[in-house]
Amino acid sequence: MKIRQATMNDYNQIMAILKDGANQLAERGVDQWQGDYPSPDQIKDDIEKGFAYLAVSADGETVGAISIVEAPDHSYDNLKGKWLRNTDKYVVIHRVAIHSKHAGNGYATKLLTEVIDYIRDNRKDIDSIRIDTHENNTAMQHLIDKMSFTKVGELHGVYRPDEISYVYENIRE
Repeated sequence: MKIRQATMNDYNQIMAILKDGANQLAERGVDQWQGDYPSPDQIKDDIEKGFAYLAVSADGETVGAISIVEAPDHSYDNLKGKWLRNTDKYVVIHRVAIHSKHAGNGYATKLLTEVIDYIRDNRKDIDSIRIDTHENNTAMQHLIDKMSFTKVGELHGVYRPDEISYVYENIRE
């Protein structure tokens, strides 16, 4: 598994992966990504700022997408909880999706491992990696826990008025 930075040429592919991800969530009864998030404008902004990445399998096939967003991320301004490390030297992992035709191959684990290793090896300025997910997205919660993140709090109404998201952090020792 490798990650590569997305360009505007990848926009349609990213949108298709995220739409497929939204459909997978709906099939599991998870009310995440069912509204206007992530929006086309958000994805274009991610690409333009260099935050959007594609997950590429060992055989060269694009299997997923992810965004690595630079601080500050104001969606965390009203965190109900406490950071492990109070720092402005962090990145946030957002919009993680593996296309359903590649499900069951461990690609989500490989993708997060690759991203964490990339940040640890290439971004010595980063003290903290943050991520959040919907309260009912137990598959993502399990993956986040497996990646040695610590649950630090909740967000209420950031993505949609009644939505609760669990927030996690992984700090550089």
